[in-house]
Amino acid sequence: MTGRPLPGDPPGGRRAALVWGVGTLVYFVAVIHRTSLGVAGIDAADRFHIGASALSSFSILQVLVYAGMQIPVGLMVDRLGTKKVLMLGAVLFTAGQSAFALSHSYGMALGARAVLGCGDAMTFVSVLRLGSRWFPARRGPLIAQCAALFGVAGNLVSTVALSRLLHTAGWTPTFLGTAIGGAAVLVLVALFLKDHPDGYEAPPAHHAGLAFVRRQIADAWREPGTRLGMWTHFTTQFSGMVFLLLWGLPYLVEAQGMSRGAAGGLLTLVVVANMVFGMVFGQLIARHHGLRMPLTLGVIAATAVAWAAVLAWPGRHDPLWLLILLCVVLGACGPGSMIGFDFARPANPPERFGTASGIVNIGGFTASMITLFAIGVLLDATGDNYRVAWSTVFVLQAVGTWQILRLRRRAERLERDRIAVSRVESVHRTPTARVPE
Repeated sequence: MTGRPLPGDPPGGRRAALVWGVGTLVYFVAVIHRTSLGVAGIDAADRFHIGASALSSFSILQVLVYAGMQIPVGLMVDRLGTKKVLMLGAVLFTAGQSAFALSHSYGMALGARAVLGCGDAMTFVSVLRLGSRWFPARRGPLIAQCAALFGVAGNLVSTVALSRLLHTAGWTPTFLGTAIGGAAVLVLVALFLKDHPDGYEAPPAHHAGLAFVRRQIADAWREPGTRLGMWTHFTTQFSGMVFLLLWGLPYLVEAQGMSRGAAGGLLTLVVVANMVFGMVFGQLIARHHGLRMPLTLGVIAATAVAWAAVLAWPGRHDPLWLLILLCVVLGACGPGSMIGFDFARPANPPERFGTASGIVNIGGFTASMITLFAIGVLLDATGDNYRVAWSTVFVLQAVGTWQILRLRRRAERLERDRIAVSRVESVHRTPTARVPE
């Protein structure tokens, strides 16, 4: 990654920050909707009279829809542009959250979470695409981590504000209140968002039909950098996401004997640590691209060690300092998963970046879905033995780490070759040449 602007790079600047800020605001609200169940899991079990497996079905279905939508969303973003996809996403996740607020039956609530997951799926890939259209390529890692910070901020709102609001205002006013936020960002997108700066339009897409779709997906998947990015996302993200999305609060309350207030404080710590790690990782990778793999493997190793220490601790409850350490380490999972997009970005041309990002984003959410399901089943099968249930983490980490080590050298070699070719071509271009993305 060169520190100099490349020919055809967007200019960035205040206008770019404003437009991109509107896009990330949509993502912020979507994450509030996505993670709102994390602080309402116990309430949901009481409201719908369900056990652990049925409770996990809410998040499993939501994540299943999210993961399944990633490649279609990537294709939609590449063909339709960011604005249309973000507007559709806002409509869907607002409708889903509204229906969830009004649900009194398990089936209706389950359908509402599916609709919410569909809308949520359209936000992050769109924001990544928006950033690549408005900012220079050298800013890519930092912009991606900053986008993730908006999601973390949304998670923070869920863990702090919604948990309190839920126990004062009640179920329906709380979830309807968040749905109003979705309607507000929809208006902002319609008024202020633009797909790209003037003069930096993408080449017109003359292709259509299933043949083009298959070729777009196949070309993105063929790149080792795309697959390395997907397995990086798979291995780093899921542990922290499952903890925040559903099972963290019940684990801390039921297995560790903490009050809901204290458990909520630890969930907040995960989110705050996520924000700090995101800013640090973004700066480090923007300046030293070679740190991507050491940071990835470091996050995986630290997460495995932290979980091993917590689950192997003798006695019924772990000491508070160890649980705090676990939550700080889990805060690195989200920023670690963002490194996956930095592997995929240089491996794909701009017109294919949405599709490649969708493939990468499938990784962590697939791992999260498997873990959510496994924990729910194991809790029911073992009489709420959280030590056994959380051991699922090690199996998925082992699979993902093997894939990362298998793909890393080929992906890095091809990336070095592309950068060398790009530098040679930029030297031979005239200084006044301007090649829009």
